[in-house]
Amino acid sequence: MFEVSKDEIRYRPRPSPLPAWRAWSSRYHTYLLAPLTLIGMVALWAWLVEWRAYPPFILPSPALVWRKFLSMAAGSLWLHVGVTLMEIALGLVIGLSAAFVLGYLLGKHRSLERIAAPYIVASQSIPVVAIAPLIVIWMGSGLVSKVAVTALITFFPTLVATIVGVRSVDPDLRDLMRSLRATRGQMFWKLELPAALPMILGGLKLSATLAVVGAVVGEFMGATAGLGYLINLGRGVLDTPMIFVAIFMLVLIAQALYVAVLWLEARLLHWQR
Repeated sequence: MFEVSKDEIRYRPRPSPLPAWRAWSSRYHTYLLAPLTLIGMVALWAWLVEWRAYPPFILPSPALVWRKFLSMAAGSLWLHVGVTLMEIALGLVIGLSAAFVLGYLLGKHRSLERIAAPYIVASQSIPVVAIAPLIVIWMGSGLVSKVAVTALITFFPTLVATIVGVRSVDPDLRDLMRSLRATRGQMFWKLELPAALPMILGGLKLSATLAVVGAVVGEFMGATAGLGYLINLGRGVLDTPMIFVAIFMLVLIAQALYVAVLWLEARLLHWQR
């Protein structure tokens, strides 16, 4: 063994601890970026309105939009938010349920996919905005037509993600389950669903945000309540602050749905860590 004398040992000075505020910011700086960016955008918006002296019906100031929000919040804003949320929730339940079932069947049976794929692709090649007037004519301007449009726009992303997820199951694990005489239910709950969940949840993130678009498109075609109705109403009377309030509420709903899917992903895929 080599012997090291004390003179040859060099001690490195211990780094001085960071100040508390710098340690906190270095740890949570990623969480600070979003609110700081939002504050900067609002400040830029206010400066642009002040600099160009835009009239309120062209571009209202943030303060004017905030006052409009407070006045609408004291009135019927939450009624319209509730109507849109109901349309989104029902559309997601119907669209995702159909996508899961059909995606599982198509993922398991390639011959069935070859038959159904051309019709599914053809249905998705037509913009929802073009189909929405027909749906309103056939189903009326009530809740059913909005739910149908929302279900239609959320169906395809989750369908494709489910097909890809089911086919990503390791064939060796499938053969192992068969050798252990696993039933169809055990094969589904113990192997196929856990293996397909990452893909399915990826499609669900896209479907959850698209559901907001579907509800608004349905309300544009004809509605008496909802955030899309408020946008149409504000456009008709040149109430631009009302349009901004409705748009911001739609953004908040989409963000909440996306965060809910992230929470669901963290709960269901904790085993991946």
